Amino acid sequence: MTKVSHGGGWHAIKYTIDKARELGPANLWTAMARKNACKTCALGMGGQKGGMRNEKGHFPEFCKKSLQAMASDMQSAIPNEIFEKHSIAELSDLTPRQLEYLGRISQPLLKEEGASHYKVINWEDALERITKKLIKTEAEKSFFYFSGRSSNEAGFLLQILARVYGSNHVNNCSYYCHQASGVGLNAALGTGTATISLDDLDKTDLLFIIGANPASNHPRLLSVCKDIRRRGGRIVVINPILETGLQKFSVPSDPLSLISPSEIASDYLMLKSGGDLALLMAIAKILIESFGDSLDQEFITKRSNGFESFKNDLASRDLKDLCYDCGISEEKLRYIASIYASSKASVFSWAMGVTHQLNGADTVQGIANLAFLRGMLAKEGAGLLPIRGHSNVQGMGSMGVKPEISVRQIKGLEAMGVDIPKHQGFDTMACMEASQRGDMDFALCLGGNLFGSNPDSKYADQALSSLDMLVMLNTTMNTGHVKGLAKETIILPVAARDEESQLTTQESMFNYVRISEGGPCRIEGVKPETFLVCDLALSLKKKGLNIPVSLDFEALRNHHNIRGLISQLVEAFEGLEQKVQTKEEFHIPGRLFNDEPFPTKDGKAQFFTSSKILNPFSGDGLRLLTIRSEGQFNTVVYEEEDRYRNQERRDVILMNQEDMDSLGLAENNRVKVSGASGTMENILVRPYQISKGSVAMYYPEANILLDRRRDPRTQTPAFKGGVVTLEAQKEF
Repeated sequence: MTKVSHGGGWHAIKYTIDKARELGPANLWTAMARKNACKTCALGMGGQKGGMRNEKGHFPEFCKKSLQAMASDMQSAIPNEIFEKHSIAELSDLTPRQLEYLGRISQPLLKEEGASHYKVINWEDALERITKKLIKTEAEKSFFYFSGRSSNEAGFLLQILARVYGSNHVNNCSYYCHQASGVGLNAALGTGTATISLDDLDKTDLLFIIGANPASNHPRLLSVCKDIRRRGGRIVVINPILETGLQKFSVPSDPLSLISPSEIASDYLMLKSGGDLALLMAIAKILIESFGDSLDQEFITKRSNGFESFKNDLASRDLKDLCYDCGISEEKLRYIASIYASSKASVFSWAMGVTHQLNGADTVQGIANLAFLRGMLAKEGAGLLPIRGHSNVQGMGSMGVKPEISVRQIKGLEAMGVDIPKHQGFDTMACMEASQRGDMDFALCLGGNLFGSNPDSKYADQALSSLDMLVMLNTTMNTGHVKGLAKETIILPVAARDEESQLTTQESMFNYVRISEGGPCRIEGVKPETFLVCDLALSLKKKGLNIPVSLDFEALRNHHNIRGLISQLVEAFEGLEQKVQTKEEFHIPGRLFNDEPFPTKDGKAQFFTSSKILNPFSGDGLRLLTIRSEGQFNTVVYEEEDRYRNQERRDVILMNQEDMDSLGLAENNRVKVSGASGTMENILVRPYQISKGSVAMYYPEANILLDRRRDPRTQTPAFKGGVVTLEAQKEF
C-alpha cells in the first residue's frame, strides 16, 4: 500500500466517489441527504438541519465512517442458502469484515440446542420461543445489553420493559468504553457528560487531546482542530503512539487544507503507557508552584472544594518521580504548563486511551483538576469533553439504560403501578461473570456485539454459551453471532435508523438532541426496534406478565407516546414530545454550566487527590494497547487495512524499534504473542513510533490476550493495560 504522511485528503474524496459508483450516486446521495443523525460517532451530524450538516448548519459534514455505515445498511439481504450450506463453525472462520459484508439479516434466525446450523424461522415462532423462555425464567436470571446505536425511544422502552419484567440487570456498551468519564465527572462535577457545546471549540485557544485518536475515530473533529491552529491556537496531543492523522490532516471540504495538509498537533507528548495521571499531576504541580499567578483564585475559593488537600498532596510528591512515571522530561512538562498558564480558554478532551486504564476514573478526575486550577469551566471556549464513540451511547445513559435508574423514574413508574425490582443490578462484566457461573439463563442484546467487545475471548465464549437463550437484534452479522452462542440463540433483524417509519431522537456528546426522520425500509421483513419491544411486551402480557394498564404497549408503538413517557420520567427531557412534533432540536438544559452551582452535594467542583499508584503497570513483558484502525468502527471492521498507520493487514503487532532490537526481532518476523488469557500465533512484527515498552494490536481480535482486570471504580476492563510476551516463530 502507498505510504501516507497525513490523514484525510484526496484519498477521502476518491473513497467517496468509489462508494458512490458502487452504490449508485443518486442512491447514496439520497440516503446521506435525509434528515437523519449520523449512525457512527457521537460527534453528531444530520437531523433537522439536513443530512451531512452539523448543529451549526455547516455543510458538508460527513466522513469515511459515515459512508461505511451507510453502505453496510444499503447491502442486499443475505441469501438463505448461506445458512443452509454453511455451518456455524464454518461461519466462525470468517473475519469480522467478511461477516459484515455477507449482507443484511432479513429474517429471524434460530440455532437450536445441539444444532450445527442456523435456520430461518418466522416472526411468530421467534416471539413465541422468547416469550416462553422469559415466562419460565426467574427475572433476576436475565440481563439486557444495549448498543449505543439505537434510538432514545427504543432504549427507553426496552429498559422500562426490563424493569416491568423484574430485572435490573440493564446495561449498555459504555461500561466497556467511557464509564470512567461518567464516574470521574460525576465525582468532580455532579454530571457525567461534556461541559461544552460545539460552538465552544470555535472559541478555544488551547485544546488538549488525551488518549484519543480522532483522526481515525472521529474524523470530522479534525476540521475543528484545523480551525484552532489556523487562528493561532495550540493543540497538545498526549498519546503513547505517534498518530499520522494527529500530526497533519488534509480536510477534504477545505480547499486550502486539501492543497496543503493542516498542522494539527503543536505539541505531541509520547508518554509511557498508563502514565497519564502522573503527567497530569506533574503539570498541576508545576502550575501551582511556578505559575501561581495564573490560577483562578476566585474559582478555587468560591466554586470548588478540596484544593488545599490536593495542593498538599502534590507538594509531597517529587517532580522527578512524576516525570519518570509518565516518561516525559521535566523541561517539556514545564513548557506545557507555561502554555496552559497563558491560555485564556482551554478545552480538555479525552477518549479510551484514558478510560481503558486500570485507573481510568482517577485519570478523568486528574483532567478535571487541571481545568479547576484555572477556572476552565463555565465560560466560553473552555471545559471538559469526553470524546464518546457510538452516536447515541450518551442518550442510552440519559434514558436510564443502566442498572440503577433515577429516583424520578422509580417514583414515576411506581405511581403507574409498576413494581420496581429491588435487587442490585449488574454492570456488563458482572453479567458476564454471572453467566459463566450459571447464574444467568437469558440475555437480550439490543444491537452491538457483546461477545466481540469483551476481553478474555475464551471466557466470554464460555459465559455466553452457559446461557439457555441469547437473543440479539442486529442489522448485519458479526462475530457475536457465530461465537459465544447460548444453547438456544435467536437473531432478530431490525430496521436501520434511516429506515424507521417514525421520527426518532439521538443525543450527541455535546448534549445536543437530534431528530431523525427515518425513511423507506430497504429490506423486506425487518422490524423497527420499538415494534419488537412492544410485540414482546404484549406477548408476555398474554402469558401472564403483570403489566399495568397505564403502560399500554399497543399505544407505545407510536413514538409520540413513548416520548410523552420520557417527558414524564426523564430529567431534562420535559416536553420532548412537543419539541419533536415541531421538529425542534435542542441542547439538554443544565449540563453547560455558567454561574449556577454545580450539581454536587455542596454545589461546588471537587478537587481529587489520588492515593493510588499513578502508573499501575509494572513487571516483565510488554504493555499491550488494543487499538482501532482507520477502517473500522468499534467491533465492526469495514476494511482490513489501516491506512493512517500504513498497515495493509490486521494480524500485526506494532513495536518500538528498540524493543524489537532487544528481542532480536526484525520487520515482518513472525511471533507468538502470549497474554494473560490466550495466545495469537504467526503475528507479524512491524516497527512503529510507539513508546518504549509498549506494543499495539487491533481490537477486537487481540481481546483473546487480555484478562478481565478492570478499574475498580468503573468495572471497565483495562483494554490498554494488558501485558504480553513474544516468542519468535519460524517463517512459513
